[in-house]
Amino acid sequence: MIERRQTSARMSKIVIHNGVAYLCGQVGAGDGVAEQTSDCLSRIDALLKEAGSDREYILQAIIWLSDMADFAAMNAVWDAWVPEGHAPARACGEAKLARDVLKVEIIVTAAVK
Repeated sequence: MIERRQTSARMSKIVIHNGVAYLCGQVGAGDGVAEQTSDCLSRIDALLKEAGSDREYILQAIIWLSDMADFAAMNAVWDAWVPEGHAPARACGEAKLARDVLKVEIIVTAAVK
């Protein structure tokens, strides 16, 4: 069975299948990459909770930065957010994001508790 939550014509914010929650890409508000990353991770926390999961169950994260020069600043926020001993498989790359003001987008896949 596939369960879709917060679904619109274009996408679902959460798709759950076989005990795995797939979250749509999340972006955050703010002027700098640290502020946007923090807001983005708060949004991910809310979606994980709705999916019956949390940070300790994240399997994979894909992070897109609009500029790799922001890598260290993003990582400072990320490292404080990920529970010790629960780092997921992760990839990070540079990409042109949907709007010029966006500096980071994070896509998460997590196991459901």
